[in-house]
Amino acid sequence: MIELFKHLMPLNQENFDWIFANYGMAIYVVLFLVIFIETGLVAMPFLPGDSLLFMAGLFAFKGNLDLSYLLVLLFVAAVLGDNCNYWIGRKIGIKIFDLKLKGRTLVKKEYLDKTHLFFEKHGTKAIIMARFVPFVRTFAPFAAGVGEMNYKKYLAYDVLGGALWIGSLLLAGYLLGNVDIIAKHVDLVCIGIIGISVLPIIATMIKNKLNKN
Repeated sequence: MIELFKHLMPLNQENFDWIFANYGMAIYVVLFLVIFIETGLVAMPFLPGDSLLFMAGLFAFKGNLDLSYLLVLLFVAAVLGDNCNYWIGRKIGIKIFDLKLKGRTLVKKEYLDKTHLFFEKHGTKAIIMARFVPFVRTFAPFAAGVGEMNYKKYLAYDVLGGALWIGSLLLAGYLLGNVDIIAKHVDLVCIGIIGISVLPIIATMIKNKLNKN
């Protein structure tokens, strides 16, 4: 297991080759678990979800993996992971607001109220965009649970965000798998994808700042 983690970070074609060579068809299980853990456990935000999906798509192009299996399997992993994280936040994370030290709450109730209002107002966009931003996609479901975002609304946009994230990166790897320079620089490609994905967030922040002025 330790050796597997060593080859997941950083994830490049050489390390993905090692994973495939050592796990064979069990790589589907490895891929499922990595996506599920990254999105489902708030303490594991450092796993390489973006590059993993891109590399899986590239290997599907080469014929080593089945693209249709990957699309379905990893979509399920992403949605299950996010929902697990949401309910951890909702059932356990919220209890931190009841903790007290010397008669005083450690975290003010107003923070919970603000989190709740944020997800009620911006939750749909936040849940979708968070899928494409490392670390943020791990904490967003937890925060949505803590903020008690309406679950039906959360689930609908989480499913949409999961489909867009899994589909776009797998297909990007699959369609660009024959471009040699891209296959050799997967890390840079993923950084570029992340940069593009956070542009709407930056644009929104700038717009809000300008409106305040």
